[in-house]
Amino acid sequence: MRFSVNIPNFGDFADPRNVATAAAAAEQAGWDGLFVWDHVLHRRHQGRPFGDPWMLLTAAALATSRIRLGPLLTPVPRYRPQQLARQVATLDHLSGGRVTFAAGLGGPVEDEYHSFGDAAEPRVLAERLDEGLELLGRFWSGEAVDHHGRHYEVRDVALLPATVQRPGPPVWIGGFWPRRAPMRRAARWDGAVPLFESARHGHVPDVAEVRELVDYVREHRTAGAEHSFEFVLGGATPPDTAKARDVVGPLRDAGATWWDERQIQTGPDLDRLLPVLRRIEAGPPVL
Repeated sequence: MRFSVNIPNFGDFADPRNVATAAAAAEQAGWDGLFVWDHVLHRRHQGRPFGDPWMLLTAAALATSRIRLGPLLTPVPRYRPQQLARQVATLDHLSGGRVTFAAGLGGPVEDEYHSFGDAAEPRVLAERLDEGLELLGRFWSGEAVDHHGRHYEVRDVALLPATVQRPGPPVWIGGFWPRRAPMRRAARWDGAVPLFESARHGHVPDVAEVRELVDYVREHRTAGAEHSFEFVLGGATPPDTAKARDVVGPLRDAGATWWDERQIQTGPDLDRLLPVLRRIEAGPPVL
């Protein structure tokens, strides 16, 4: 099992230098990844400064050499696919092939779509997500792309350089369980990053629900057993190592392959560097 740290892209973490500090500390303390939120507007956190996630991840890449880096997660329908493809490919080159790309519809929908006059019907966003993901994979190949879809059109375009990772960075898909459609989408890619209706962000999910989700995704996998697939769960673990093992161990046994630590994000200090650093420096749960 591997372990990551999850931080917002606002408050203290709107400053790329603070994200670089957190990333370097995570690498030093033995974590396997650092992931950042991708919001342009979240009215619940209004009044805080927000940073561009790709600039933040650039700073993290320059400060590290080993850990995985990426957004968790990027709302693909909010972007133009060609712009997003370049950002991911550039970061993949800068980091030496360490990008993991987590994608979904994003939200809150009212904040991030309606506030800017964009369509926000779930069906339309889901169509744009699927079509956008297909285009990203083709753009990352470096080969010429012709595409005439419902939402996007591309005419004989090759975006170079291709990503370092071939055929592209791992793609993880987020969504709320027990909603089935997002997890069927995840089954077509490289990983699932579920949130749970019964355990919102920062809370540990129920082991029985995790088993149900893992079984459901595996039933819908089309790739062979040789193609690795990640189940990424998250929440807050106790500072005591033994108690943390008691939280994460049963989830690993249920099928989780990554634990994404969201220690600070259930309280008022979620956007402050020093409390997050204290948790990072304590290291990941050791199983």
